[in-house]
Amino acid sequence: MIDSTTMADLFTRWDIPWIVTSELALSAMIYVRGWARIRRTRPAQFPIWRLVVFLGGIAALFVAVASPLDTFSESLLFMHMAQHFVLMSVGPPLIVLGAPVVPMLRGLPRWVIRLLRPLFVARIFHAAGRFLTRPRVAWLAMNAAYIGWHIPRAYEFALASENWHNFEHACFFITNLIFWWPIIQPWPSHPAQSRWLLIPYLLLADVVNTGVSAFLCFSGRLLYPSYGEIPRPFGLSALDDQIAAGAFMWVCGSMVFLLTALGVVTRILSSSAIPRQEFDVPHLPIASPAGMPHIN
Repeated sequence: MIDSTTMADLFTRWDIPWIVTSELALSAMIYVRGWARIRRTRPAQFPIWRLVVFLGGIAALFVAVASPLDTFSESLLFMHMAQHFVLMSVGPPLIVLGAPVVPMLRGLPRWVIRLLRPLFVARIFHAAGRFLTRPRVAWLAMNAAYIGWHIPRAYEFALASENWHNFEHACFFITNLIFWWPIIQPWPSHPAQSRWLLIPYLLLADVVNTGVSAFLCFSGRLLYPSYGEIPRPFGLSALDDQIAAGAFMWVCGSMVFLLTALGVVTRILSSSAIPRQEFDVPHLPIASPAGMPHIN
């Protein structure tokens, strides 16, 4: 079965979800407001590039949910895997690079801060944050979501329900925010373990990605039957589409993990070559008597 989709449709067929788009726009406005405030007193921690990468992450999420990546996700597995790639390996690291915690707090209205104050001062809230960003926990959460949602039965289940499909995407995004946190360590957090441990952290994640991708490429059978029951765009068979999707995941996913690992090694070696006294370590926020972080 072949439908009448043209190549131009892959670039022009957008379907904007206004609720998600409004949430992304609101997040961007809060960050910009907070970034402008904190930059007055801490320009070294919040240069312009942090604003650019955060907004780039928000833009990437918008593309993932509104562009043809989403429009064609139910008819082309390749496009669906590209959408997952943006939700996992493009949007989250860019947002974390923006060091979002302090700007998002500073950007909120004061009445919202007062309303959320009991949550911010609760020990269980801080303990949960420390637990979730432990490398072992973050690695397991991301890879469990990645493997779990690509199991054929789970994938088909999500594909059949818009709500579960949205939940699947939320799982990918949230677990990858957690995954990238120990790697980037956005200000004012600091590494709790040796940076060298990030190398196996990244390489083992690449092993998982390689396993899932190779399974799609070399299974020799259609893993997700839904793609065989619909009109096929461009005359591409469902199995060829699956192989292309697996190859995309393999190449692009491995590039992200391996290049990041190379960057970590380069940074560690360059840091060790600089005399200790040359480092200017920024002061972390000082806790106020009530327990809320005091952010200059």
